Amino acid sequence: MQLVIATWYSGPSVATLFRLCPLFCMRFRNLTRRREIGANCYLLESGDQRVVLDSGMHPKLAGHAATPDFGPLPDHSANAIFITHAHHDHIGSLPLLQRQQEETPVLMTEVTGELSNAMLHNSVNVMTKQREEENIHEYPLFTHRELDGIRRNWIYRDIDRAFTVPDTEWEATMFDAGHILGSTGVLIREGSSTLFYTGDVNFEHQTICRAADFPTSGIDVLIMESTRGEHARPEGHSRKGEKERLASVIRDTHDAGGAVLIPVFALGKTQEVMMMLHELHEEGLVPECPIFMGGLSTKITVLYDHYASRSRRSYPGFRILEDIKMLTPRKRGRTELTANARCLYTLSSGMMTEHTASNQFAWKFLDNPRNAICFVGYTDPESPGYKIRTAKEGDMIKLARDLPPVPLRCRVESFDLSAHATREQLAEYAEKVKPKKILLVHGEEPAQNWFINRFRDTLPATEIIRPDTHQAVELW
Repeated sequence: MQLVIATWYSGPSVATLFRLCPLFCMRFRNLTRRREIGANCYLLESGDQRVVLDSGMHPKLAGHAATPDFGPLPDHSANAIFITHAHHDHIGSLPLLQRQQEETPVLMTEVTGELSNAMLHNSVNVMTKQREEENIHEYPLFTHRELDGIRRNWIYRDIDRAFTVPDTEWEATMFDAGHILGSTGVLIREGSSTLFYTGDVNFEHQTICRAADFPTSGIDVLIMESTRGEHARPEGHSRKGEKERLASVIRDTHDAGGAVLIPVFALGKTQEVMMMLHELHEEGLVPECPIFMGGLSTKITVLYDHYASRSRRSYPGFRILEDIKMLTPRKRGRTELTANARCLYTLSSGMMTEHTASNQFAWKFLDNPRNAICFVGYTDPESPGYKIRTAKEGDMIKLARDLPPVPLRCRVESFDLSAHATREQLAEYAEKVKPKKILLVHGEEPAQNWFINRFRDTLPATEIIRPDTHQAVELW
């Protein structure tokens, strides 16, 4: 005899009940090897569902020590990987992660995907050169062929359009972060609970990228970058004022018969500065003079121009390489740049790292008192760029191990044109959101302490967390 138990239920479906009340708690794990700005990578897990946020490479370390520690993430277990933007500290280890998560879809905007492809192929070239010159036998950590193969799992999503995270009950939406072209913050909803990961964000308009357009309500957990938490913006600062001060230095240098070097990061800063120089010329604030750009900066600018009419940006349709009349194209091949009077040189890297175009160019540039170097972004304290911007006139500067020291006689100026939000802007955003929990990431300890102290007064009901490596943080 078979026993049959019949049940009648007219309520919500099981799937609907799951969405309203998840069966498992959501946890966060920090996969970076230390609590700082480095190889950004974070894991979200609920039951057997796992999503990774970014997969970077530490800019100051080498080999596997520069990668995240993927230990808590079993091979072939991630449902999805989100990439917020194409800077190296957010994408540099993606091929290694995909090697362990072979069929996992990688979700990002189309612009981020195309920029990431260019940046990662360049990374192979850099690592191959470092293997030869610095005897780093681990390098390259991945190959051009491997990069071509993993792209089959890259899936492009539009901003402001919700979609289901593959093989999960989670819903996701990407929002423009205003940091570089294609950059996003990521909203993830599980049932009635919601978290938002800012990635790198800028709440001010730049020359190309428009300010971030982030949600400000309905967020339970905020995972927030804290890059500039240690630095207060000077009283009376404005981007307009910095732009006009840059114009003044260019005019003075031009009148003195010198040249201007602007060290820039190839991705983002180059294109923003080029548009700023164009604006300044159109406004009559700088004289007409040749502008030189080279190397990876040119390749990235080609992509910026390709998406000139297909991305959320200022100057839609404007193509830097075609429409800036002062830009002087470089000839193909490894032609050496020389500092000519009354010329502008926007050369990478922004920190003037050894063997980059800006570093090698500066060796024959620093000792001319008619010249000027204008720093427009961050320089690490251990970088050649930092040595220059903090040196006194006449100091001997060692730019690279294989170059003799050179005296600093040129003018050196620094400008705050960061693509990261100020600490005040980040705090004000968090105070609008009023989340139940804030996880502080992508920042040094003093920077994060500033936010903790501020939120103690402004968000007394919010739990502030600084996640240690691999620490399991229960979100809901």
